[in-house]
Amino acid sequence: MNRQQNGTAHIEVSHLEMAYGDFVVMRDLNFKVRRGEVMVIMGGSGCGKSTLLRHLIGLKNPAKGDILYDGESFVLSSEEEQKKKLRSFGVLYQGGALWSSMTLAENITLPLEEYTDLSPSEIGEVVSYKLSLVGLAGFEGFYPSEISGGMRKRAGLARAMALDPEILFFDEPSAGLDPISSSRLDDLILQLRDSLGSTVVVVTHELQSIFAIADKAVFLDVEKRTMTAFGNPNEMLKTPPNDNVRRFLNRDSKPD
Repeated sequence: MNRQQNGTAHIEVSHLEMAYGDFVVMRDLNFKVRRGEVMVIMGGSGCGKSTLLRHLIGLKNPAKGDILYDGESFVLSSEEEQKKKLRSFGVLYQGGALWSSMTLAENITLPLEEYTDLSPSEIGEVVSYKLSLVGLAGFEGFYPSEISGGMRKRAGLARAMALDPEILFFDEPSAGLDPISSSRLDDLILQLRDSLGSTVVVVTHELQSIFAIADKAVFLDVEKRTMTAFGNPNEMLKTPPNDNVRRFLNRDSKPD
């Protein structure tokens, strides 16, 4: 049975508390993301957006609470089960995180060689296909230093998609990009979501991106150290659930 049809959320965060030692960053986070949705993690600087992302991809353990994928606890899973689940994730880090000494093709080849039994010719076909999906057909032999920042982000996205992930995670994908490149990346994220059916989780503070791509958004309130809103950001803009969300979405407060 399709898990979406039986009502199981693709991602569920339950009573999550994030902490560094005795310092609690965020507490009592609760939200669900359905399969195929784009969910944005938003909030002011220092609220824990990237920390939440690190929890979701298994780089940091919760102080309390649980994270479930398809109804199954990731936190309580065995190490082997966690590794298996991690292979269904694709992650685009802020700087693209490409190996500078490798060509774009070699960067994408790496996870395919590590985690699949594909032949070299089959890997080459997959690499060319992934690069074409992000508009980089013909750039297989280029090094990261030879292309623009926007192209590096797209190449990083091609690598994140190498293993056909069920969930794509993005950490500030528009950081360092001009408005046109940022808008193109937003369009690309939506195109890939529609064509691949992946669930997408994005950390960003860029309002244009938030309104353009998000089906749902969770607002992490740095003052209250918990989430104070979850839902469609365009609806939140029309009917703000609280003043901090209103200020964030209208940017009528001092810079955050």
